[in-house]
Amino acid sequence: METKWSKVIIHASAFFAPWFVPIIFFLISSDEEIKAISVQAMLFQVVIWILIGISVILSFLLIGIPFLIIFGIMLFIVPIIGIVKALSDEPWRYPIVGRWV
Repeated sequence: METKWSKVIIHASAFFAPWFVPIIFFLISSDEEIKAISVQAMLFQVVIWILIGISVILSFLLIGIPFLIIFGIMLFIVPIIGIVKALSDEPWRYPIVGRWV
């Protein structure tokens, strides 16, 4: 039960403290699943913000606008999917970075 709410908090932290909360959970948790989820959450935020930055740069050429829209939507939708999966106790990995950890 404790891991379920830890996962929910890690996924929900994308909206209020995207790096701080996963780092705290990584440091204080002894559960390997929680550590893996927290690393995935941090990596997802880093990668998605890098992709958004590249899309902003490419938007001046009008190439990056569709990517900017897609990555912007992913920034909000993916953590919500993670919260729903955590509440139903289903295993779930973040897209793009889920297989890295």
